[in-house]
Amino acid sequence: MKKIYSFVLAVAMSVALVGCGTADETPAPEETAGGDTPETTEEAPAADYPAELVMGFVPSQDSANIADTVAPLADRLSAELGVTVRGEVMTNYTALVEAMGNDQVHIGFIPAFGYVLATDRYDNIEAVLKSIRHGSSTYKAQYTVRTDSDIQSIEDLEGKVWAFPDLASTSGYLFPAAQLVNEYGVDSENIAGFFSDMIQSGGHDNALIQVLEGNADVATTFDDARTAIEGDYPEAMTDLRVLGYTAEIPNDTISLNTNLPQELRDAIVAAFMAFNDDEEMLTIMDEVYNWTGIDTASDSDYDVVRETAAVFPDMLK
Repeated sequence: MKKIYSFVLAVAMSVALVGCGTADETPAPEETAGGDTPETTEEAPAADYPAELVMGFVPSQDSANIADTVAPLADRLSAELGVTVRGEVMTNYTALVEAMGNDQVHIGFIPAFGYVLATDRYDNIEAVLKSIRHGSSTYKAQYTVRTDSDIQSIEDLEGKVWAFPDLASTSGYLFPAAQLVNEYGVDSENIAGFFSDMIQSGGHDNALIQVLEGNADVATTFDDARTAIEGDYPEAMTDLRVLGYTAEIPNDTISLNTNLPQELRDAIVAAFMAFNDDEEMLTIMDEVYNWTGIDTASDSDYDVVRETAAVFPDMLK
């Protein structure tokens, strides 16, 4: 299991990220023949603002689809903030955390456990907003099996193949793993020993597809992730069956790099909160992460995730 934890904590330095420094000081304009300087009408960002804001996402579906879907969101934020905003789809949660900690991403859509990992390692990341899904600021992790499977309970998962999105996924890994330890007596240092194999699929949709195609016996995802693949796999709702759920989990964060000027951070929060009255932006949020609204958040909202992660202390080292 130490090998698995080492993978979680590995720094995803192989991800090619574009560093985002502050805007360069604008050189003085040249004088005209008459000694006057030419007039400028375009207002530049404040001197301590970045030349570009990078907004980081992790795949809950095909990466290319997310990149295309969030482009209008980035354009709208650019217009509202007066600073160019670019969306960056990261390889996984760990890569996003590392990029924010190293000032390469300024706005991060980070799930609850990823946020806990982020604040444990870095002091420049803060949750300022959280998602609302269908009126709730919490959700559950879901165990899904094939409808024709002989698995009838979580106890029946022993010796089976488990597909999950990412070892740093809150609903995909942390809460199901903690439930196995706390409620079913699985050894916290040998989760892998409970299963015959574990498949890190890279996304909630891919975890379900592994089960649907017979490569895994159970997938753990957010509830109900089957709807995310229903377009490409119409049989998902009938051929996949919900086995059970975990306890409630705080919804995902929108976290900011605290090295940004406070004025800009306040403007970002205000812009996102205004999306609650913007059907186009809410549609984008729903298509990307099944968000139906946005609310303010504080660091203490995620203490329950810290308590759950304490079951696996090596994961926070």
